[in-house]
Amino acid sequence: MSENLEHSFVKQLQENQNIIHKICRLYTNGDDAHKDLFQEITIQLWKAFPKFRGDSKFSTWAYRVALNTAITLYRKTKRSISTIEFEGRQHFTHDIEYNYEEEEQIKLMYKAVYQLNDIEKALVFMYLEDKDYTEIAGTLGISEVNARVKMNRIKGKLKKILNPLGI
Repeated sequence: MSENLEHSFVKQLQENQNIIHKICRLYTNGDDAHKDLFQEITIQLWKAFPKFRGDSKFSTWAYRVALNTAITLYRKTKRSISTIEFEGRQHFTHDIEYNYEEEEQIKLMYKAVYQLNDIEKALVFMYLEDKDYTEIAGTLGISEVNARVKMNRIKGKLKKILNPLGI
């Protein structure tokens, strides 16, 4: 592959790596699993990059590849590998004043999101990233109306899970 292609890929990956880390956090329960998934997503992005036509933003394309990779691996390993509880995860914030109450709420929210199926997780993730329904629908390969309906149902599920916990 050409050096320009490699340079372009590395630049785009560096600018959009937070997308991949967030997806890894949704679909893994440990640092090693997170690193493995990040590596696998990066490999899949690199393999597919020569075919990236630029019809959409790199970030939208990366979302799609990353989510498809994560969902595929999640489905393969879900039946055979047990994972550690979410409580064992470390959470890092860059705030000078650390908000323990907010940290607990984030833990509870992730615990609730873990109970959703893979497509619902992806929808919640993109919704929380302030993606509009057009982009969510395009990335997940569903209609915009379907994305809205699914999100409303997910909100109801999450309310049922979180309300008894006082959130």
